[in-house]
Order: sequence, then C-alpha cells, then structure tokens
Amino acid sequence: MKWWGWALIACTGLLLALILSGSPRNSGELGLSEFTQAVREQRVKTADIAFQGGTALVSGRLTNGQPYRARTLPADPVLKLGTLEARGVTVTYVAPPRVSVLGALSMLLTLALIGGLIVLLIRSRNGANGDAAGTFAKSKAAVVSEGQIKLTFTDVAGCDEAKQDLQEVVDFLRQPDKYHLLGARIPHGVLLVGPPGSGKTLLAKAVAGEARVPYFSISGSDFVEMFVGVGAARVRDLFEQARKASPCIVFIDEIDAVGRKRGMNLQGGNDEREQTLNQLLVEMDGFGSGQDVIVLAATNRPDVLDAALLRPGRFDRQVVVDAPDVRGREQILRIHARKKPLDMSVDLGVIARRTAGMVGADLENLLNEAALLAAREGRSRITGRDVDEARDRVLMGPERRSLVVREADRKVTAYHEVGHALAAQLLPHADKVHKLTVVPRGRSLGSALYTPEDRMHHTRAALLDRICVALAGHAAEDVACGEVTTGAQNDFQQATGLARRMVTEWGMSEVGQLALAQDSGNYLGFGPQPTSYSDHTAEQIDAAVADILNGQYARAHALLSEHAHVLHRLTDELVARESLSGEELRTVLAGGTLPDLPGAARPEAPVPQGGTLHPEGA
Repeated sequence: MKWWGWALIACTGLLLALILSGSPRNSGELGLSEFTQAVREQRVKTADIAFQGGTALVSGRLTNGQPYRARTLPADPVLKLGTLEARGVTVTYVAPPRVSVLGALSMLLTLALIGGLIVLLIRSRNGANGDAAGTFAKSKAAVVSEGQIKLTFTDVAGCDEAKQDLQEVVDFLRQPDKYHLLGARIPHGVLLVGPPGSGKTLLAKAVAGEARVPYFSISGSDFVEMFVGVGAARVRDLFEQARKASPCIVFIDEIDAVGRKRGMNLQGGNDEREQTLNQLLVEMDGFGSGQDVIVLAATNRPDVLDAALLRPGRFDRQVVVDAPDVRGREQILRIHARKKPLDMSVDLGVIARRTAGMVGADLENLLNEAALLAAREGRSRITGRDVDEARDRVLMGPERRSLVVREADRKVTAYHEVGHALAAQLLPHADKVHKLTVVPRGRSLGSALYTPEDRMHHTRAALLDRICVALAGHAAEDVACGEVTTGAQNDFQQATGLARRMVTEWGMSEVGQLALAQDSGNYLGFGPQPTSYSDHTAEQIDAAVADILNGQYARAHALLSEHAHVLHRLTDELVARESLSGEELRTVLAGGTLPDLPGAARPEAPVPQGGTLHPEGA
C-alpha cells in the first residue's frame, strides 16, 4: 500500500478518536428533564450559563459536590434568574467560549479526509485507464528465472534425434564464445513440429533446464486481441524483456495462431493478426551478435505458417518430434512409471508393443488411469490387469455392464467381432488381435483390440488386408445369420477413407499415379474448395473406390464362408466368456480346447474339417 493510503487510514482513526472523546455522553452529562428535575428539587448548587449560538450550555456542581453539564435552549423557563435563585442556585453568566482546539482539529481532519477521498477517487479512475492501456501492451509471457527449471533431457524419451538437434542450442547458450570465435551463427529460431502430445513443450523446457538460462513462455493466441496494435506492442515488449535477460529462451506455443500465411483477409482493411506477425518477423530478424536469444516455437500445422517465418535467419531449423516407436514408447513408460509402484505382472515392453501410435501424453494418461483403478480397488500396487483395463478405457471408454443387451444382439455382436479377428488372423499382412470382448464400452457393444506394428511404409497388399479386416465384421453377420445389421457403420467409414486415399493420394488404383486429393486446410472459411479434376475423373475415383471396397468385401465373405465352423466355435466361446485374449484365440484356431468355465457347461463345438487353419498366403 502506498504512503497516502496509510495516511488516510491514520487520519480516519484519529478523527474517530476525537469524535468519541468529544461525545456528550459522559458520566456528568444531564438530560434536559434531569436538569429541570434537579433544579426543582433544589439539588443544584451552582450554575455557570454560557450562550453559544442557539444553545445554552450549563455547568456547575450539585449539592453533593458532583459536577454536571447540561444543554438547553436560551428561552428555557428553567434558566430564568429568578427561578434559579428561588431554588438556592448561585448563577454565573460566562462569555461564550472560543473555538476549541479539539473542535478545530476535528474540523480540519474531517476536511482532510473528504479531500483525500476525492483525490483518491480521481487518481483511481485515471490510474485504471492508464493501467488498462499499459496492461494491454504488456507481454503475457510467463517468466521462469535461471535455474528454476529442473527438467533435463534425461526426463524426455522417445525423441533422441530431436534431443541431439537441440543439444547444439544448449551448448551455444552455455558456451557462446566458442561459436563466436569461429564466426558461427547459431539458429535464431527452432521450430518444433509434431502431433499433439508428442512432447514439444516438454522439450523446450528441457532445453531451458539444460542450459540454465531464463525461460519466457507464451502462447501464440496471447498476442492477438480485438484492439489493433496490441499484438505488435506485446511482441515488442516480449523481445525487449528477452534482450535484457539474454542469454535466454523464448518459447511460443501454438505459433500457428499468429504465424499463419498473410493475405487471407478478404474483408480488406487492417488485420491485427498480420500486424502482429509482421512485428514478430522484424523482431526475429533484428537480433545482433551480442544478443543471445533463442526462439523456440511449437506447432502441429507447419503447412499453414507464413514463408517469411520459415526462412533462414528466423526459424532456421525445424525439429520433428514425431510419435515414438516401440523402443521410445517403452522408455517413455519407464519415465512415467518412476514414481508409481508397479507389480511384477506389469511388462512395460508388452504395453509398448500394444500402444502403437500413442504419444507421450497418451502413455502418461494410460499409467495415470491404471493408478486410479488400483486406488479405487484399494490396492497398493499397479497390476497388469489395471494397465490392460486402463488401455481399454482410454481407447473405448469405461465398461457399461449395467446396459441391458438382448441375447440375440449379443450373439450378433460376437459374430461381428469374431469376423474381424478371424480375418485378421488369416490374412498375412493384417495386424493380429490380442483381445476380443462383447462387454459394452462407450458407444460400442463389443470390440476387437489389435497389436499394430510400427511400419514406415504400407504396401498395397497390406492396405487391402486392412480394408478386408474392416469389412469382415459385416461379412460375418451375413455368413452366420443370413442378414446384416447397422453395427458396421464405423467399419465402412474407415474402409472407405482408406480406399479413397489409396486412389487419390497414393496412386494405388487404375485411375493412375495422380495427386487427386483435395487440400483439407481451407483457411478462407467460405465452404469447400473447388476440385482440381474434372467430373469424369471424379466418376473414375468413385468407381475405383467402389471396386476396392466391393472386392475386399467379397474376399472377406469368401474367407469366412470357408471357415464358418471356426467362426461359430469362436463365437460360442466369446459369448460364454465375454472376452477372449489373443492366446485363447490362437488356441482355438489351432484346434485346441480352452479350459472349462467354473460352473458352466461347455457348448458343443462343431468338429473342424480340414484340421488346423493356416493363414492365407502362408
């Protein structure tokens, strides 16, 4: 609090003390009726009368020696001289008192208090307007001082190449003279590119933790406001602070919010976002040799960034932080499992193989869900069952065992899921199933979980097998029940999308090796973009997509019809057990039998014809 605030509080307290001390409510104060009654009863010995304005002040002593004071009107009959002397009162008229020091001080403090309140009100209004304008122009970056970030590269896994590229930035911030002597120029900016949750922000913090330098963190959307010029002012303020704290790191998260391509404002006029981007370009190009400021930025849409932002001298280097492979996923799981008590049944290597496509944030959430499940059931350690259940919850949602499902619907769902699993097992390039279930989860009545492989390239045969597996659930319903249901809606969407990409993006059809896919990034916001091909080509694309889908559906139908006896047997087992693991599935396919369920009768299984099954093409 400022000095005038304390002064105002002190004046207020002093004024209240004076008012209370000068209050007429004292022990010797007599009311008008009490004074009149005392005069009539001849209990008043002396009376000193003073007239002040329209008030008569009476003071003196009673017959018992006690002092008294009273206030009344000058025309009060009790104050007549004859009346008082008749009652034996010694009367004295005194001159009106001058203004007392106490009264004067009380008046001055009152005036000072009122004046102070007025000044405070005026200053608060002016200050509010000035502070609002200053706040808008100030950067909203979170500043972390040197040494406060404890995160290092050892806490980041699954992106060894990205860490190697960023190690040069760390070395430059630690030993800038080594590079300056050789005339080397460290990249002014490093752009971290990768899918959401892959660890871009984590890597930026690790760079600051390794280099032990100040760290400025801000989001791209924090620059842009509805007022023109505010974003550019914030950019100037941010880099001014960074220059004063150099060597340091400036991290801009989601830079595509402010760094999109210019010239997309069809309404004309002044574009606040473009002004902000122009100021950012000027600031990044204005670093001198003595200003060791490294700008790190993260985005998952590098294709929408302005070309001037990506040229050498600004963001000189792009570091790809992609989804980790199986080894990287295992390392990430081990980092997140450091502070979690794991049971011996938890195999992080197996979990890594079953979580293809997951990024660091997904894996951290997986172990956190497993810890929540273990705590909910009162266990002190996380078991493998908790991790499996957590993976199912993350991918498909929680179990809905309270949902009432008819036996006929459960049977159809079992045929559908077994159709997927059986086709995946028989086709050579398909991902194998590691779990089947007819327990409702989320919005699905059943599901088949696969163990995908990390592949850099996908052949046409592998893609066709994936489409065949996706359509095999619908085909299994037709083979087993003679009719189909609405349960294959998502399967058709996945199969159609994959087939269309084969035709329009990857040149895997009779249409030809042409790039026919439309750009999905419509930055103007005025409906779909026009196609780059004719209506005849569009008809060829639709025909090629339909040929792929119809051909793979016929293939799945024929495959399941040939192995219908196994389809029925697996379905009976799945209905009886509600879930089948990959090992149990392979046991049945090899002609073996599963252990009996406790207290349940085993369904009669058809005798397999032709012995054990062999994958197609094996």
